Amino acid sequence: MIYTSRDSSAPKGGDDVGFQATGIPGLWLYAPKVFKDERGFFMESYNQAAFEARGIDIRFVQDNHAYSRNKGVLRGLHFQFPPRAQTKLVRVTRGEVLDVVVDLRAGSPTYGQWKSFVLTGENFLQLLVPKGFAHGYLTLTPDVEFLYKVDDVYAPDCDSGIIWNDPDLGIEWGAHDPILSPKDAQLGRFKDFKSPFVYEG
Repeated sequence: MIYTSRDSSAPKGGDDVGFQATGIPGLWLYAPKVFKDERGFFMESYNQAAFEARGIDIRFVQDNHAYSRNKGVLRGLHFQFPPRAQTKLVRVTRGEVLDVVVDLRAGSPTYGQWKSFVLTGENFLQLLVPKGFAHGYLTLTPDVEFLYKVDDVYAPDCDSGIIWNDPDLGIEWGAHDPILSPKDAQLGRFKDFKSPFVYEG
């Protein structure tokens, strides 16, 4: 049986600050400290020392920025095979998304399980997605800006994914007819996936 889970206890950025375990090893939700006043807000969108203090030592090499004009755009579920697998640190600066990850690491206690999180430009939450996870998101509003850091560059020969509505995963997207790219509409099934990712504990 594939385990399914929606997260309903996420902290709000600026209130419950710091790292929160998600129930999946290596997958962290992070709420940065946000300073707000009548002018607006200030925050450190990334602080390497804070991650290293948690034992997370990652060298990010590229920042990506995606814009989705419409509500109901679904991007995913994506990953890159080794040796170009990617860790991602994802966040939303405008609008709202349902962000979904699937653990693809062979030997993981949560292999084949998925989690979803609502990330918005108002809650400031970030999700650290380790290597060995499929990742995707559905826009819940129009005009979404989605930013993410990666620790390796895009490698077309290693690019892959799993179809968003895979019946064995049974992800609860809350959408039946999302807007997909032709590429994402033809991704493969989870049952046919042979994982090259190994859970290291």
